[in-house]
Amino acid sequence: MFRHALVTAVTLASLFAVQTAEAAGPAGFARGLKTTPAISYISEKRRTSAPFAHMMFCAQNPNECAARGGASEISLSPFADKQLRGVNSSVNHSIRPVNDRPDEGDVWQVNVKSGDCEDFALTKRDHLIAMGWSSKALRIAVTQTPAGEGHAVLVVKTDRGDLVLDNRTNTIKLWKDTDLRWLMIQSSDNPRVWYEI
Repeated sequence: MFRHALVTAVTLASLFAVQTAEAAGPAGFARGLKTTPAISYISEKRRTSAPFAHMMFCAQNPNECAARGGASEISLSPFADKQLRGVNSSVNHSIRPVNDRPDEGDVWQVNVKSGDCEDFALTKRDHLIAMGWSSKALRIAVTQTPAGEGHAVLVVKTDRGDLVLDNRTNTIKLWKDTDLRWLMIQSSDNPRVWYEI
């Protein structure tokens, strides 16, 4: 009986040792863990002058530049994600890309049939606000492309980070994953106030 109890104890001990080794080893519990990318937000620096064309846009469209309440961050549910992708794609396809004429200077417009980058960004912002999105989470940013051209995009602050809606692509990316050089962005509290990035 003693021998049988000893064999049983040794067998159980060896099974426990094997299970412990499997659980703690590389093939054990760590196998199922997934790493999530770090959430990244644009960091505002000091206040700067708003682009002149944006000041003119606000003078002509005061409702588009009104400070409103609401959440400064969107919870990106599957429904919200679908809305965001839908607006980005539909606006990218509905506006014919045309640069401003040099003799007219830079003109910012919303809901146009043809226009340049800031017109795309303003229209996307307007469409999302019309769908009930908080204007505080929708900011225009001024950037530079790799070719050194001035470029404007819509930045949406979400619980997954700052996402960029760019008229050059239907793919929505985290701001750090774009090829843009970031220059300035609107304040979430007041669209007329801008900050360096």
